[in-house]
Amino acid sequence: MDHHFVGIPELTGVPRVAVVIDVMRAFTVAAWAFSRGVERIVLASSESEALALKESHPGWLALKDGPPAAGFDAVNSPGLLRSRDFAGRTLVQKTTAGTVGALAVADAPLVLCASFVVAGATARFLRAGDSGPVTFVVTGEDGQADEDLACAEYIGRSMGGGEVEAAPYLQRARNSRAAADLAGGRRSGYHPDDVELCLEVDRFPFAMVARREESLMVLRPRGVV
Repeated sequence: MDHHFVGIPELTGVPRVAVVIDVMRAFTVAAWAFSRGVERIVLASSESEALALKESHPGWLALKDGPPAAGFDAVNSPGLLRSRDFAGRTLVQKTTAGTVGALAVADAPLVLCASFVVAGATARFLRAGDSGPVTFVVTGEDGQADEDLACAEYIGRSMGGGEVEAAPYLQRARNSRAAADLAGGRRSGYHPDDVELCLEVDRFPFAMVARREESLMVLRPRGVV
């Protein structure tokens, strides 16, 4: 199947089906947030918008990249998020790459956000819908992040059915610059377990579908058999 793999700057027009990949860490974090009870995630275009949305909606929470900051309830780290209880809450997420990529394809008829932890469910969701060629948006490093490209290629291969060996793709992600930066403590707002948590392939049995709800781009989990 002739899938397309593009960075955010390379996007032209509106794809029919877009899968936005951010392994380290936005869409690993999003999956963990859903597993901890978050009902929906609102994707914000800026930190100021995230805080404004939180302020205007009592009970909403806000999450950002980097170190803790006033007004934000969490940071973009699966290791720091995994023990939190977010039952029934709405989370506003703003990150450097993942949320930017999702908002860039907001007009596509079908948008999914993915990482290794939901890779299998994402492939099954697309296969069940007979989605045809997919535009994979590789968000990191202007489309050059090997952890994101490896995950995109793994999902693309898995869409064909049959067993696909995950190990070579995970190894590429483990050897990526993002993994080295995380493991070396060169990214703020991180936990020592973040790299390993980002490489837990198929940890969760749901895909994550983003669509416009009124004026907002909203991400929700979709269970996949």
